[in-house]
Amino acid sequence: MSEFLINATEVYRADSEEAANYLIETAKEDNSYALIKYNCEHKTRTSKGEIIDEWWKVTLTKRFNDEKEPGTLVRVNYEVK
Repeated sequence: MSEFLINATEVYRADSEEAANYLIETAKEDNSYALIKYNCEHKTRTSKGEIIDEWWKVTLTKRFNDEKEPGTLVRVNYEVK
C-alpha cells in the first residue's frame, strides 16, 4: 500500500517584504512541485496604538501529485534548528 502526498500548505513568517518575495519566487522556480496558490500579507502587532512588531505572512500551497493519477512518492522531512 502506498500513500501519495497530493498538496501541502506551508505558512512562513518573513521579516521583510523582500524576504517574503524571495520565498514566493523560489517556490515558483522549484520544479519538484507546482505552486498552485500563494498569498503574502503584511501583519503588525500594536500596543497602545503603537506598532511594536511587523512581519509578512507568506502562505504557499504546493501540489505534488494529481489526486486521480498520483505517480510520485514524496517523503516529508522537517528539520528543526
